[in-house]
Amino acid sequence: MPNRSGKRRKDPSEMARHVLDVVVPDAEPTIQPEPAKPEKNPAAVALGRLGGKKGGKARAAKLTAARRKEIAKKAAAKRWTGKNRV
Repeated sequence: MPNRSGKRRKDPSEMARHVLDVVVPDAEPTIQPEPAKPEKNPAAVALGRLGGKKGGKARAAKLTAARRKEIAKKAAAKRWTGKNRV
């Protein structure tokens, strides 16, 4: 069984480019095209931003004082229990 050191190039144009690079080392370098990023829907972006801007304030307004205190205690406990703490 032969020892294969790399992946085979399946695209004929890639194989041709590889052969050209081997035969003519001074050939121009291969430029990889950047993949196109999908465009975001501006209406969806605006809607998400709108909800995000008012989400935290709306949640804080609904919380009771006891629940806020409970959340704060839990957060402080997490901050103070670390690997480097004695």
